[in-house]
Amino acid sequence: MIENKDEKYKGITTYKIGEVARRTDVNKETVRYYEKRKLIPKPDRRRSGYRIFTQHHIDQIKFIKRAQQLGFTLSEIKELLELRVDEETSCSEIKEEAQRKYQAVSEKIEALLRIQETLTDLIDSCTEDGPIGDCPILEALEGKNETGKRLRK
Repeated sequence: MIENKDEKYKGITTYKIGEVARRTDVNKETVRYYEKRKLIPKPDRRRSGYRIFTQHHIDQIKFIKRAQQLGFTLSEIKELLELRVDEETSCSEIKEEAQRKYQAVSEKIEALLRIQETLTDLIDSCTEDGPIGDCPILEALEGKNETGKRLRK
């Protein structure tokens, strides 16, 4: 490690944590959390104690946010980042990760569509009149009617 950090960062734009947070549209705690989870490289510190962030940190956080938008978990993102810097990694390995995520998302969508269909059936079964004890929605949640019995599966 270079003793004089001023020399190490000569000619490189550096940022404090607040500026990194602003440029990546996250809060400072998120930046600290990503550092703690080792999703971004641990930044050097100035003599004053302030962290020294670079454009690389900003780019890495933007990568993380884009991957999250596609449904990747932080653990999966960490794996992708590790694969990214491993010279042995091939594009096919990254494609496999994306295919696994696609399959998981497809399964979630199917489950949500089943939930939507069941909720539609429950809503349609309710006539809105009669005592609460005869409410088909409550009966289903209690497992007392056919819809409710299907929910337990």
